[in-house]
Amino acid sequence: MNRQSIVTPFRKSTFSGGGSANERVEVAHTADGGRAVRDSKDLAGGLQFYGPGHWAPFIDGVKADAFEG
Repeated sequence: MNRQSIVTPFRKSTFSGGGSANERVEVAHTADGGRAVRDSKDLAGGLQFYGPGHWAPFIDGVKADAFEG
């Protein structure tokens, strides 16, 4: 098992929704304690992986709208 092995089922984020009820982000735990993230509307679109030390700063950035374009 490598560090990016997904070890839990994906769960829909309770913070998904934004401007549309159809916007869904799904998150699963990885073997190294990090997270795998995917778009439930585009499962073929790939995954993003966040190591254990990067997940909390990512969530803080999302909450602060740091990624708004």
